Amino acid sequence: MSNNISDKVVVITGASSGLGESTARYLAARGAKVVLAARRAERLQQLAEEIRASGGEALPVVTDVTVKEQVQALIDATISRFGRVDVMINNSGLMAIAPMAQGRTDEWDRMIDINIKGVLYGIAAALPAMQQQNSGHIINVASVAGVKVFAPGGTVYSGTKYAVRAITEGLRMEVGGNIRATLISPGAVDSELKFGSNDEASSNNVKEFYKQAIPAESVARAIAYAIEQPAEVDINEVVLRPTVQEF
Repeated sequence: MSNNISDKVVVITGASSGLGESTARYLAARGAKVVLAARRAERLQQLAEEIRASGGEALPVVTDVTVKEQVQALIDATISRFGRVDVMINNSGLMAIAPMAQGRTDEWDRMIDINIKGVLYGIAAALPAMQQQNSGHIINVASVAGVKVFAPGGTVYSGTKYAVRAITEGLRMEVGGNIRATLISPGAVDSELKFGSNDEASSNNVKEFYKQAIPAESVARAIAYAIEQPAEVDINEVVLRPTVQEF
């Protein structure tokens, strides 16, 4: 397989479901060695076994992206097993939708910890290894809510995704040359993201909104497109939505 994906070592956070799981399957089927990171050990193990049964290579590593030592341990385990890390996909995310007036500061903290700090910890852990091997690709999953503010209700979530967009663009400018940086901004995609809201009215609205969702593999294909380009081509940003999505 000369698809520029085959044999690449790809680390994926949030790999136990949704976009992460779908991307892991999709890339493994194209010859990538996938490292699966998430908190749910059983789900990771099951996915790894399924990928191996299909002839792929998969390493499950239980990881909480809000704990930087665990993210570093994830990269250390990857290098210990495969000798390198070619692609880091920072995909873990939380979408807790509620009006700001409700003051759900615990949810705001959690979104900042997962959506922003989790991405930063992923970059901090993977970048030194990539600089040492003189190649690499960091892919951050944001949202259309990082292109347009999703309000009322998604204001803080949008804030975290705007941050990811700024971080990815700054990273591109700082490490360009041999290391690529890509931002993937999906609209409504079928995943567990829609279950992140504890405010009942907001939760109902989100579930209604997600009835138009496209399959998670839609995002996997966009990620694969970015990875498979020749080394000197950097796909910086991909925004994808269901054709019927207005926002």
